Amino acid sequence: MAKKVYPDAQSALAGLLKDGMTLMAGGFGLCGVPFALIDAVRDSGVQNITGISNNAGTDGQGLGVLLDTRQIKKMISSYVGENDTFMRQYLAGELAIEFNPQGTLAERIRAGGAGVAAFFTPTGAGTSVAEGKEQREFNGRLHVMETGLRADVALVHAWKGDTEGNLIYRKTARNFNPMMATAGRVTVAQVEELVEPGTLDPDHIITPGIFVQRIIKLDRPDKRIEKRTVRPRA
Repeated sequence: MAKKVYPDAQSALAGLLKDGMTLMAGGFGLCGVPFALIDAVRDSGVQNITGISNNAGTDGQGLGVLLDTRQIKKMISSYVGENDTFMRQYLAGELAIEFNPQGTLAERIRAGGAGVAAFFTPTGAGTSVAEGKEQREFNGRLHVMETGLRADVALVHAWKGDTEGNLIYRKTARNFNPMMATAGRVTVAQVEELVEPGTLDPDHIITPGIFVQRIIKLDRPDKRIEKRTVRPRA
């Protein structure tokens, strides 16, 4: 077995999880979410997690399972409108939230992975988003300083990967996964298909294996649909 390949999610996360950790999880809605790895985090019982994710899944799905078990103490997110559990805990003062404009969140993660400590963006300048943050004017326009984001562990979902950790994402499931793969001190990937090195077209690889420390192959990829919309039969 290749040194980066683990037999299941529990073994891939062994020794990585600790109370008070910062955890990134890829996905947009329920697309490209590392469900198997998140379920393993739930089963570990780790507490007081700071989660970084575009949205915290939905009720009982994705990071939503960690909200159900109250293992998350803070979320750094962009959109949380499809999660009633998230809303209830936040309004009750049981969950801290750091809201980010979606593009800002993506750039904070990308910056963290690139070693950029902070950057200035016009998005949110002069609004409540900028409260407590440094603001400067560039070319006559006010900008707010945002910091890069890193995580103790980043969990990502990919379509194909090889045993060296090179990853290819498929369509919308690409979303936040590539940025998060670079921003985790340890990155754990779940893949639908696992192949030997040299099989993937180098021009198609999105995340180089140097960013991925551990990888598992899913026996049955879990592709959930957040809102199923179908056309009435004629």
